[in-house]
Amino acid sequence: MDKAPVFRYEQKYKITSYQMDELKQALSHLLQPDPHAQANGGYMIRSMYFDDMYQSAYLEKVDGVYHRKKYRIRVYDCGDRVINLECKNKHGPYIFKESARLTRAEYEGILQGDVDFLLHREEPMAREFFLDYRTKLLRPKVIVDYDREPYILDAGTVRITFDREIRAVQVGESLFDPAAPSYTVYPPGEEILEIKFTGYLPEFVRRIFQVRNYTQVSASKYCLCVDRLREIGRGE
Repeated sequence: MDKAPVFRYEQKYKITSYQMDELKQALSHLLQPDPHAQANGGYMIRSMYFDDMYQSAYLEKVDGVYHRKKYRIRVYDCGDRVINLECKNKHGPYIFKESARLTRAEYEGILQGDVDFLLHREEPMAREFFLDYRTKLLRPKVIVDYDREPYILDAGTVRITFDREIRAVQVGESLFDPAAPSYTVYPPGEEILEIKFTGYLPEFVRRIFQVRNYTQVSASKYCLCVDRLREIGRGE
C-alpha cells in the first residue's frame, strides 16, 4: 500500500547575510545541524528542472495556481552517489515531495529520452513522470545551483534552511561538473530563508520570527533561474 503523503507548511523569506547571522545567534540554543550536512555545515544542491513545451510549471507558479507540481533531478555537491528524481507537489502553502533514486546510467538514459524503465519502478511518482514525459513532452529547462545551510529543531518537526548564492546553469552542462558556468540570481549578501514544518510552528519559534518582520516572498528558484538566463540571452 502506498504511504499517504506527508504535507509540510512552507514559508520563504528574503534576508541579508547580517540577518542570517543574527537569527542563527538568536536560535543557537535551539538549532541542531542537519545530519546530512557536511563538515562545513552545509552542502551544494544542483537540480535539473523539467517543463513542457508550454512552460506550464513556470506559468503555474507565476499565476499562483493552487495545485501544481514540478519535476527535477537533484544531486548534492556535484556527486553521483545520490541522484534523485523528485516531484515537488504544492497545494497552496502546503508541500510534499516524492522521490525515486536513480543510478548514473538511468540519469543518462533519461537525458537521451529513455524513460521506459520507470514503468517498472515501485514508486508511483516514477510512473507519473514517465506518463508526463511522454504525454506532455517534458524536457530539461534549467539547472539550479545553490549552497544550503540546514538546521532542524523541535525534534525534527521544524526545518530551517539558509540558501545562498543561487545560480542559474544552462541545460547541456553536466550535473556532475563543479566548474560548469553559472550566473548568479541575487547580489552578494542576499539569501533565502526557508521554514518547513508539520502540524504547527511552535509558539516560541513563531515569536522569534514575528518580531523580526522579515519580508516574506514566494520565490521559486526554478523561475528565478529561468528569468536570469533569459535576462542574459541564454534562456528560451
